[in-house]
Amino acid sequence: MIKLQPSDQLTNAQIKTGLHLILKDGLATETMSTLTAGTFLVAIALYMGASNVQIGILAALPTFTNIFQLVSVWLVQRFNNRRTITVIGAFFGRIPLLVIGTLPLLFSASASVSALIYILSFQYLFASIAGGSWHSWMRDLIPQQILGSYFSHRSRLMQILNVTLSLLIAMSIDYIKEHHPAHEITAYCCMFIISGVTGMWGVYALARTPEPKSKPINDNIVKLFSKPLTVPNFRKLLVFNSCWIFAFNLVTPFFSVYMMKTMGLPLVYVISLNIVSQLSSITSIKLWGRCSDRFSNKTIIRICAPVYTGCLMAWSVVGIMSPAVLFPVLVIMHMLMGASNAGITLALQNIGLKLAPAEEGIVYLVTKNIVTAVFSATAPLAGGLLADFFTSHFVIDLFGRGQWNLLFMTGAAAGVLSLKLLRSVQENGERDKKLLVAELQHTFKKKLRNRHQLSLLRRWFYHRSAVVFKKGISFDFDNLIQYKGWSDKKNN
Repeated sequence: MIKLQPSDQLTNAQIKTGLHLILKDGLATETMSTLTAGTFLVAIALYMGASNVQIGILAALPTFTNIFQLVSVWLVQRFNNRRTITVIGAFFGRIPLLVIGTLPLLFSASASVSALIYILSFQYLFASIAGGSWHSWMRDLIPQQILGSYFSHRSRLMQILNVTLSLLIAMSIDYIKEHHPAHEITAYCCMFIISGVTGMWGVYALARTPEPKSKPINDNIVKLFSKPLTVPNFRKLLVFNSCWIFAFNLVTPFFSVYMMKTMGLPLVYVISLNIVSQLSSITSIKLWGRCSDRFSNKTIIRICAPVYTGCLMAWSVVGIMSPAVLFPVLVIMHMLMGASNAGITLALQNIGLKLAPAEEGIVYLVTKNIVTAVFSATAPLAGGLLADFFTSHFVIDLFGRGQWNLLFMTGAAAGVLSLKLLRSVQENGERDKKLLVAELQHTFKKKLRNRHQLSLLRRWFYHRSAVVFKKGISFDFDNLIQYKGWSDKKNN
């Protein structure tokens, strides 16, 4: 039987085991997200006859339920056992996926949509409770000196799984629609059931992950959440993070809409461009993780954020390009957005972990998540309202492609403003941006000199394949995903 009590002190061997188990939970979580969120969730909701309002509610649920991370803080304060809270929250958050898989068999089509929203709200509620304690747990479990490289390795594995699984499922769904349309709902049900079973495997990995005992939190919960807002440096991080996430979500959800409806690109082109962005993120995130450990997270943001903002500006002018150059330019833009967004996301996660005090980490991280969630949820709504406003109040045809361009320029302006707010944030170990630029230039030139070698993804595949099969038949999953940046012998 697994004991969920925290340990007074972890050995290096326990830390190494924990690092590996968190990778397994990450892959299980990514499988759940790929199968039951985003495009596939919209597809099953539309098949059930969901209205636009119901689709909007489904999109808003994950963000709005972040408020329940407050419950996570209260539970940690009450019981001081983050692993138990995370495991129980994750367990109850993954049961609804199994229930949803049976919905079409139990309800009519119209009733199923309402039931889908109702049951998913419980999934996101418990996931928020588990997420609050999980972030604090990781803050104490993962050694600070490998924080960047470890999370970049974890994110890279999750993104590779996402791309592979998305392509496989999308092709399978299209085949079923064309050749066996009567079984389409069965396929969606199977996706939810598979995601629920995989999620339970992740819960088992979490239950086996060791937890270092944290210092009890005895302050009043109201004072606890007001404290991070009184710390000047952390408050400056919240302001920057909120402004950036608002600029990001103001326009990003509308890229696909703009390409399909205004530019008239086929759906397959849009999907291909999204995959290009994900592959760019996969191939660059290892570099960002290494740079995070060497140069600081703020330095990475100071390089990546201007690149992403520049791409937002470029969206305002791509409409005037000829068809011959349009798609190549979009490919380059998606490559730059994928690589830069990977660096920004990793750096924002790591800088929050670094600035949160160890003894009150959960309070600081939950405060950060809740504050940024408000801006993340309101930004797409504001973007849609702005797009409608520009369309109804401006008769000019800016750059030949309508009023979406004004929205993209607004998002770029918000991004520039957030970069000015970053200057006041202080991070230990911050180094001159020029040093990181020189490092990136050196890495790029080195890759050019070795251009005759296999690409990063192919080298990764062939290297891992050497350890996947033992004697040609035994699949070694642990060796396939293991993180090699931490050695219990080296760190004794």
